[in-house]
Amino acid sequence: MYTATMDALVSLCKRRGFIYQSSEIYNGLQSVWDYGPLGIELKKNIQAYWWKHMVQFNENIVGLDSSIFMHPKVWQASGHVENFVDIMVEDTVTHERYRFDHLTSEQRSSCVSPKGNPLSKPREFNLMFKTSMGSTTEKGHEIYLRPETAQGIYVNFKNVVQTMRLKLPFGIAQVGKAFRNEIVTKNFIFRTCEFEQLEMQYFVHPNEAGQWYEHWKSARLNYYKGLHIAPDNLNFHIHGADQLAHYAQEACDIEYKFPFGFSELEGIHNRGDYDLKRHSEFSGKDLSYTGEDNEKFFPYIIETSSGLTRCLLMVLCESLDEETLQNGEVRSVLRLPPQIAPYSATVLPLQKKDGLADRAKKIFHELQKEHMVYYDQGGAIGRRYRRQDEIGTPLCITVDYESKENNTVTVRDRDSMQQRRIPIPALLDYVRNNKNKDLS
Repeated sequence: MYTATMDALVSLCKRRGFIYQSSEIYNGLQSVWDYGPLGIELKKNIQAYWWKHMVQFNENIVGLDSSIFMHPKVWQASGHVENFVDIMVEDTVTHERYRFDHLTSEQRSSCVSPKGNPLSKPREFNLMFKTSMGSTTEKGHEIYLRPETAQGIYVNFKNVVQTMRLKLPFGIAQVGKAFRNEIVTKNFIFRTCEFEQLEMQYFVHPNEAGQWYEHWKSARLNYYKGLHIAPDNLNFHIHGADQLAHYAQEACDIEYKFPFGFSELEGIHNRGDYDLKRHSEFSGKDLSYTGEDNEKFFPYIIETSSGLTRCLLMVLCESLDEETLQNGEVRSVLRLPPQIAPYSATVLPLQKKDGLADRAKKIFHELQKEHMVYYDQGGAIGRRYRRQDEIGTPLCITVDYESKENNTVTVRDRDSMQQRRIPIPALLDYVRNNKNKDLS
């Protein structure tokens, strides 16, 4: 069984237009990445799939898009100004920086870096990016780029309850950019300074927090299995008392088995009533909820928070495959679920001449009205198939000479490589059904 390496994934992403190093012509900027033509389509499709399952399929979860810039007091109330720090040390020879908790116990006790050099004294490092808002730097107000999207949900709690007439339990979901000035960034797009979060905050009665925490643990694990992630590649890491964040009553991570080992994919937390109480205290506005029998209380919050880019990396790891064919050729194929693949299909004229290209273009434009599709008329048909296999296109539609005779096309399946004739008038339904068949 083939297992993708990080080198193979990075090579594929650059070669096929998924992900590029940011500012590459200037030798790049560490831990920042740009998403190419295929990468942005894959990322958009994963986001849309998450939104469909989190918002569209749940009658009591609504969406929000809060701003990146927020009042500085938000981050005081949330505890980020005080608590959002890592302990950093520096190799005094190479000047490489390390998170102190990532070093071995021997390295910490001896104050020696992984390269054997003396380490600086440990010091706190706040992960938030600072900037200023105002006409000049001197007169501007110091603000932060948000390190998470959750606070935008909490400060809009009353607005959403009042405008949408929501009753507990209910959720507010958001997709948005977040920024963290990480000490150490590594493993391609796994840990970066700029990333997108997929977050949902579920507000519940305090007496029901435990059962909803268990509910969302199960629901989120099943979500990843629905994305065709092998169960053996998923794992729960339960946070011990010494690992809990300052706001959490209980917490766990869903981990995925990346090429570098099991690592966090999504966090699920019982945040208690910490957030709404703190924002009530710092803002002077009452963020409590009035329930049945006029009971007034601060709802508990069950949080599910995942990284969009980590999810993208996960599906690439899970989907990349190599197989040896009967003729000895090695085929590289990206077995992405059709619903999230960058292109739903590719249209290929067998030849440019004899009107085949014109007929193929007509089919391409018709499919384009509903799907992201690709058109390729250059080179041997076998090589064109291989290119589409490697970028994960589920279907290749070939217009050949028989198409002129009976108005059918050859449709080739990416995974099985089997081909069948489909009438051109039935093609749109065929592509639509194939895109939606695999994912619930």
